[in-house]
Amino acid sequence: MKTLHRILALVALLGALVGTLRAANKELNLFAWSEYIPQEVIDGFTKETGVKVNYETFASGEEMLSKMLAGGTAYDIIQPPDYVAEALIRASLLAPIDYAKLSNFKNILPEFLKMPHDPTQEYTVPYMTGTVGIVVNTEKVKEPIHGFKDVFTPAHANRIVVVNDNREIVSWALQTLGIEANDLTPENLEKAKPVLAEWVKLIKVYDSDSPKTALLNGEVDLGVVWSGEAALLYKENPKFQYVLPVEGAHQFVDLLAIPQQSKNRLAAHQFIDYILRPEVSKKISEAFPYTNPNGEARKLLTDAERGNPASYPPVGKLGTFRHIGKISQAIDALMTDLKNAR
Repeated sequence: MKTLHRILALVALLGALVGTLRAANKELNLFAWSEYIPQEVIDGFTKETGVKVNYETFASGEEMLSKMLAGGTAYDIIQPPDYVAEALIRASLLAPIDYAKLSNFKNILPEFLKMPHDPTQEYTVPYMTGTVGIVVNTEKVKEPIHGFKDVFTPAHANRIVVVNDNREIVSWALQTLGIEANDLTPENLEKAKPVLAEWVKLIKVYDSDSPKTALLNGEVDLGVVWSGEAALLYKENPKFQYVLPVEGAHQFVDLLAIPQQSKNRLAAHQFIDYILRPEVSKKISEAFPYTNPNGEARKLLTDAERGNPASYPPVGKLGTFRHIGKISQAIDALMTDLKNAR
């Protein structure tokens, strides 16, 4: 009799474990940029698969990296920028992608594969790419704007919005000095310091979430912003022209990846493959008009969407960010000191 009771208890325990596993398989923990995945895309995935998506957001690549390195929450899928993915790969925190589960991976254009952050294309899938460039309100600014040196002049004091990203801003100053954006040494930060000290006196708004807002409401006339924001401005009014800085522009690649801690890798692969469907990826481009690496999705866009000069700018001098390690702390300290001293 005791044996029977033990068997029944074991069966009950196994049933509970299976129930818990099934419940877990019906939820997907997503860690991504804010306002970057349309709600209709998430709803469509849930409707099709029955998997609920728990969407937690971060505001900067550094915030994501810090949280991932600290452990804690077991995310099933994350959306790191390229240089953060590089750091996570080095730390062995990403699981290999099972490409046999991604029937739509073939839609990614070859120029976005095997990039420096993931040279073996083992751990990441491109989501959306773009550039950081200059937006000019041509009704207000009549002189030619070619690069950062043209933006950050006393003539434009208090009429400039920039993304609130310390590494971005420091990289612009370095490039005006002829220093490569990833050459972030203490010596080069010292060289950039006097340039940055003058720039912070000229900037009116720091905004990474919606830098287009200050341009739309006429608060500023110039901006150094994400290309997707610039594309929305151009769509609103073509007076907002987009310029790739002559000194060089940052090309970023935002990715999808699966952490080693993921408890639902099957659903994570399902979500990635769903995102890669041309008709789904098209919806993402419509809401957030960055440069879509999905070639089949691009074919579904209108001529006007493909012709938006911010979404698909002419080829310029582009470079991606690389993982820089602890020097990022020095960058943050430098910019904080300069802003406080303004």
